[in-house]
Parts: sequence; structure tokens; C-alpha cells
Amino acid sequence: MNKHGTLHREQRAEAFSTMAFLAMSGGLQDAYSYCVRGHVFANAQTGNVVLMSGHMFSGEWGAALRYLIPLLAFGLGVLAAELVHRKYQEQALHWRQVILLGEIVLLFGVGFLTSQLDAVANAVVSFTCAMQVQTFRKVKGSACASTMCIGNLRSGVDLLCEGLSEKKKDALLKSARYFAVILFFALGAGIGSVFSGFWGRYSIWASCLLLLISFLLMFGREDFQYIQNKGRK
Repeated sequence: MNKHGTLHREQRAEAFSTMAFLAMSGGLQDAYSYCVRGHVFANAQTGNVVLMSGHMFSGEWGAALRYLIPLLAFGLGVLAAELVHRKYQEQALHWRQVILLGEIVLLFGVGFLTSQLDAVANAVVSFTCAMQVQTFRKVKGSACASTMCIGNLRSGVDLLCEGLSEKKKDALLKSARYFAVILFFALGAGIGSVFSGFWGRYSIWASCLLLLISFLLMFGREDFQYIQNKGRK
């Protein structure tokens, strides 16, 4: 892979279009784990800590474990993403695309897990969420999260205040991006809650489709040409 192709996909990883579909997928995953898999959050680990602690102080250790498992899985997901980043040798795919493919495969498998395996399903979803949040951390050069909203909300309001008080158009534009990412996350969560009512455990496959779109958006024309040439050898 030439340096130009690698740089292009680094830039595409931070493109707003890529982040928009990632945010929709993140919102959908959270709605899925909450609506379908026993009211556990896949992304909002703060919520899991609150619920886990409440059950622990009530002596409900079995219920507390239900929230501890996704917390541990989230930590392992961050570790896995970092290992891929450090070890993967650039070839036809950018390392971030390798992460996305891993997410798609794992989440597709979650759709086959029955309700008796909700704990496993939640662990896998939390694992993939962590991989995503560790891998995609910027939009247009600004720090941004695709699987949670609190940081984006803080940054968006902060930039809005800066833009209005100091009349900085660039700050206002960045603020709008943060609010737009939150909007796409909310859209994904809404879609996830509706789909969960119709398709149950299979609704997670909609997240796979959104991730696939993000995966394809990272390609450029020169990247497709590279893969075609590799295939001819």
C-alpha cells in the first residue's frame, strides 16, 4: 500500500460521514442491549457502574454480576483494539478497517445467541463498542466519541459558547459537528429500539450494516485499484 493510500484512509477515518454511521451504530447497539438483552448498557458503562453498585449495596450479587461482565468486556475491547493497532502490518486494509470487520463478524454472531445467553451477548457487544471507541476518536481532527454522548455534549456546548462570545465561525462549525454526531447517535438508538420490537435479537444485524457502510467509506478509488491488482497476482 502506498503512503498516499494510507494517508487517505487515515483522513477518511476522521471524516464526518464515517463518524455519522459509526454513531448510528453505537446508538443502535446501546438500544439493543437495553431493550433485548436484559436492560444492560453496551456503551454507557457509567450506567452499568451505577446499577452494579446499587445491586451490590443491596446484597444482590447475581444482579450486580450482570453489569460487571460488560464492564470487564469493555476493558478487554480497548486492549484488543490497541493490540491490533500496534501489531497489524498494513496491507490491503487499514488497521481501522480490520477493527470494523471484527466488529461486524462478532455482532453478526450475537444475533444467533438466545435469551439464555444474554450475558454473553452483552459481553460481546460491549467488547465491540470498546474496540470502536478506542479506534475512532476524532472527527475532522477534533476528539469525538461514536458510542457515547457526554463528551460530545460537553465539547459541543463549550465550542458553541466560544463561537458566540468570540464570534469564531470555526468554533461554531465544530460545535455543529458535535451536535450532529449526537443526533445521529440518537437516531441510531431510536431505530434500534423500534427494530428490537420487531426483530428481537436479530435487530443487531442492522448495526452490522451501518458498520459495513463505514468500512466502505474508508476506501478511496486508489484503494480499490490496489485490491484489484493484488487479486490479479
